[in-house]
Amino acid sequence: MKTLKLLDPRLLGALLIGAAYLAGRTLGVELPGAEALGLGSGLALLGAFGHCDTLDGPVIQLARKALETGNVNLVLPWVRAEDEHEIRHAFEHAAAVRKFGPEARELADTHFFETLVRIHRASEGAPYTGLKPAGLEFGPAVPAADQALEDGTIEPVIKLLTDAVREGVRRHFHAAYHRRRFDVNDVRAGREYVEAYVPYVHYVEGLWDAATGAVGHHAAHTAAHGEHAAHVH
Repeated sequence: MKTLKLLDPRLLGALLIGAAYLAGRTLGVELPGAEALGLGSGLALLGAFGHCDTLDGPVIQLARKALETGNVNLVLPWVRAEDEHEIRHAFEHAAAVRKFGPEARELADTHFFETLVRIHRASEGAPYTGLKPAGLEFGPAVPAADQALEDGTIEPVIKLLTDAVREGVRRHFHAAYHRRRFDVNDVRAGREYVEAYVPYVHYVEGLWDAATGAVGHHAAHTAAHGEHAAHVH
């Protein structure tokens, strides 16, 4: 508990985003919102890599237990209060259909899982793209975060994220630093510098914005541009 009190929330936010960047590079995934944060290709918020839509994730594990025990309260914390009625209705429907045999049970369970995950992800502002199979690899961050809750210590997670942020910042910095001096008449070299400088600054600014909740220059510009485009079209 002492460690948690001493940990600066801004630092932890930055660490999470840095780890998400590396996870994006590892998985080859680029999700909406990365450019708005100014963090470049392959970056996504860690929550976007969440395992809540997998068959072995926490939501469906609790959904299975809820159906087995007849207690819908096990899954209600995962949805908003305003969505509770729909979940209760889907649960009652599944419980009734399950009584008609193995095939009906499987169909009922799947429908309930899909409804629960869809509504849960909607509350996070994330699209529902179907249930994912068990055993998917999400990188080390999510398992470490879950394990920390079981072990009662955050230290392994802090180390994991600190290492990830350090590697990401250094890589962007060195890419820009080694290209910063060029002949003003060498346009190609100048463009190579800009191609390294822009991702470097966006990356650092995105980390800061995510950690502090601020909206940096590039993110604000992107949002403003999107709003303008919406009015134009």
